[in-house]
Amino acid sequence: MVAIEANGAAQVSLGTSHFKEANQKVRACLETSDVVQLREVFAQRYLGCAMPAGKRLEIYGTPGNDMASYMDGGTIEVFGNAQDQIGNTMNGGSIIVHGRCGDAAGYAMRGGRIFVRDDCGWRVGIHMKEYQDKVPTIVIGGNAGSFLAEYMAGGIIVLLGQAGEHLATGMHGGVIYLKQPLDEASLPEGLVALPLDDHDEATLSGLLSEYNGYFASDLGAPVSTAPEGFTKLVPASSRPYASLYTS
Repeated sequence: MVAIEANGAAQVSLGTSHFKEANQKVRACLETSDVVQLREVFAQRYLGCAMPAGKRLEIYGTPGNDMASYMDGGTIEVFGNAQDQIGNTMNGGSIIVHGRCGDAAGYAMRGGRIFVRDDCGWRVGIHMKEYQDKVPTIVIGGNAGSFLAEYMAGGIIVLLGQAGEHLATGMHGGVIYLKQPLDEASLPEGLVALPLDDHDEATLSGLLSEYNGYFASDLGAPVSTAPEGFTKLVPASSRPYASLYTS
């Protein structure tokens, strides 16, 4: 059932429909409407895959795995939690999650931005990479599971909560900004902690302001946009495993 609201947005109730049927409905609506609201979403996979710029999904419920895979400029806002691998190989656009997300968010992401109000699962940002002028960005408002930024090759990750074990294993590009203190003994092997420069401060302040724009009303108060207290982590080498392959 598709309804058209007064503001021109199409409204679709997915209910218990199979993910293939659900995606057929969504794609059909996006052909005629730039804004589509999805209600009663119960873990249907692949919503918003390859969605182009100018299109927007507003999801009320819990989308399934691989939401926004290959997304190419659209916007998805989830009013609830999201499951695994959101933004898989995402090329551009924005994902906003008013809750938490599962594992491997931003897998191989090469452009766009992901904002998660609360916690995230394991291996978020794995294999993130920059491409030409694209700088993929993930901002997590809560805690992160183990292996955050595993094999990260480019982009930006901002974490306001605690990082799990094995932080940035194999990281060889990009930057991580941690809000929670990280002493020298806790610094993962292969990473270097550096002071923030003017560019870092401007980047952080802008991303935290954007985070507040999405979530301050949910949280009851905005988070501080001051960059003081953040730790900047970068890889010590662009080839952390070179010794395994060369004599």
